Amino acid sequence: MTRIYRAVLAAFAGLLLLAPAASAQWEASGRRAKAELVSERTRVAPGETIYIALKMTMEPGWHIYWKNAGDAGLPPQLILKEGTTLPEGALGEMMWPLPKLLPVVEGEIMDYGYDDEAVFALPLTIPGTASGEVRIEAVADYLICESVCVPETADVSLVLPVGAPEVDVAGGDLIGAWIAKVPGPFPGEARIDAAAAPWTLSLALEGGFPDGARIRFFPSGHEIRHPAMQPQRGGPNGASLTLTPDPSGAVEETLDGIIRVDRPGAEPAGYEIRAVRGEVFPGTADAAAVPESGEADGAALSLGGLLGLAGLAFLGGLILNLMPCVLPVLSMKAVGMVSAASSGHAGELRSHGLWYTGGVMVSFTALAVAILAVREATGFATLGFQMQHAPTVVVLALIMFAVGLWLMGVFELGASIQNTGSGLANRSGAAGAFFTGVLAAVVGAPCVGPFLGFALGAVMVQPAPAVMAVFLAMGFGMALPFLALSFVPGLHRILPKPGKWMETLKQAFAFPMFLTAAWLLSVVAGLAGAGAVGWTLGGATALVFAIWLARDGGLFRRTFALGALALGFVAPALLANVPDDFVAGAPELPAYAQGAWSTAEVDAALAQDRPVFVDFTASWCASCQVNKLTTLSSRRVKAAFEDAGVVFLVADFTQKDPLIAEELKQRGRAGVPMYLWYAAGSREPAVLPELLSQDLVIGYVEGRQAATSPP
Repeated sequence: MTRIYRAVLAAFAGLLLLAPAASAQWEASGRRAKAELVSERTRVAPGETIYIALKMTMEPGWHIYWKNAGDAGLPPQLILKEGTTLPEGALGEMMWPLPKLLPVVEGEIMDYGYDDEAVFALPLTIPGTASGEVRIEAVADYLICESVCVPETADVSLVLPVGAPEVDVAGGDLIGAWIAKVPGPFPGEARIDAAAAPWTLSLALEGGFPDGARIRFFPSGHEIRHPAMQPQRGGPNGASLTLTPDPSGAVEETLDGIIRVDRPGAEPAGYEIRAVRGEVFPGTADAAAVPESGEADGAALSLGGLLGLAGLAFLGGLILNLMPCVLPVLSMKAVGMVSAASSGHAGELRSHGLWYTGGVMVSFTALAVAILAVREATGFATLGFQMQHAPTVVVLALIMFAVGLWLMGVFELGASIQNTGSGLANRSGAAGAFFTGVLAAVVGAPCVGPFLGFALGAVMVQPAPAVMAVFLAMGFGMALPFLALSFVPGLHRILPKPGKWMETLKQAFAFPMFLTAAWLLSVVAGLAGAGAVGWTLGGATALVFAIWLARDGGLFRRTFALGALALGFVAPALLANVPDDFVAGAPELPAYAQGAWSTAEVDAALAQDRPVFVDFTASWCASCQVNKLTTLSSRRVKAAFEDAGVVFLVADFTQKDPLIAEELKQRGRAGVPMYLWYAAGSREPAVLPELLSQDLVIGYVEGRQAATSPP
């Protein structure tokens, strides 16, 4: 349905837009393309087979289409008409040169075709009884597009005298050059692994592809999303491409199409492939290869653009301190600052701030390195990918539980278990500040708050130095408030002195930690099932057992305590390491949602002229849950949606989902939350801010908010 809609839109919207505004231009310049028939012969012999061709020359900026036009468009046709002296079947099928990508709406509509010039060769068999002349009268029927599309026709003809063969050198050279651009048989084997999305197209070629080669697959049908990137991996035995399936796409036995291979310093080459279903060939997906054309836009990012993104990330990092996912950890920081100030020395407080900042910056550096590694391996990474890995969430839940026990006074850093390490006791202030910074960054990083969605989404496809710069700016923004406070003159004299009140406050701060651990357990359940939750609770029990053993114990008990502590963290993480295709159960949709998101569901609702609201969410996204509680589930918003007939769809990103990841990427967002609002009859959605309010959402429903995409 999407493809039909886009084709109709391209053809008819172009007519409607162009006709009233450019009638004078039509009279002045005529058609946007020149069509003519050329031949490799000026005279032909009876019974021989030659090549003729439809040559098309387009005006600058205009293009025509390949045999599979992509999301929108129609391929050119040569239609014989009265006056042709050829018997049926004498003129063979049109040969299609290697096409190029024609992005129409970036990330949304991708077409395949040709600009400037294209020559389509056709074999022509001269009848054995031919005499006098062979005449071809035909109509070239084509759709030509720029910002609008115009259907055009042109009468073309060719007259070839019959007699002793005579070569047309110019025509033969032209046709031969374009026949050389027609994709030939692939000198290797192709398989398509379509067992799960995304699909993998594996191309086995003896000796592999040339260094630096970029490969793009052009399908014969519409099994895949045409505008989606095709991350490429390579190896000694070939290469593989990651394909995003169309929601209605399926591979029965084979996936047919061509591949375009762009090589440095050489003309692009094309090959026809018929990929049979099967596993990826060994040695074709060992490492990420060069990005496809258009994927690495980072090289074009100016210094000003990078500074702008870093500035947005810095502001977003500042605001992270107010996000619900970080607030529990900041309570630890507040206790630590009061404790550092109790020394009475400004230097102690400043040291505390610097160590905290160091922990934050180290954590964000590690996160940037991890994202670059994931991008290298898979072609794209989203913020929060670590929260889709059950073992990571298990360890984080246990850490939160352990911090809660520490705040409750069940054990003291440097006094019980840490005694086994001795010297850390004397550095507990610095180590505690550093650890708090690391923990705050780990918990806060998956939160996509104001400014961060746009900044991180834009930088995710940039070169590594740009990614690192933006993440460090985000980390410094997060650390700055406490760093600045630690350098405020006389702050150590203003802060209250430690006392019994501080111990009570410290214990009170333990409960947000326990609640955070409980929330993370629910994330574990969604990622790895109820069994993983049970093992995590077992790990928490082992942790408490280790603390009990280490109290007033000898060397044996302390050694055994370390073993129990290691077991409590390692065993649940290993047991929660389920396969990537594990499904813990279908995500539970809110009662007010009409269904799960898909492009087909959006198309169906828009076809009924109904507005659509899409909630891209995840159970591990604290901001998502707050927006759901305060806004999306509120009576006012639900009533507004009901009155306007809004179709509410949910895209649950708790587990890895390549289709959701691709949509986030196409919308320039690094992760969830993301909220899309499609007004009735509008194909282009507005991207709402990461933090919602009831008035904001109702304003979109009632048309009081502009349909723009705020950063």
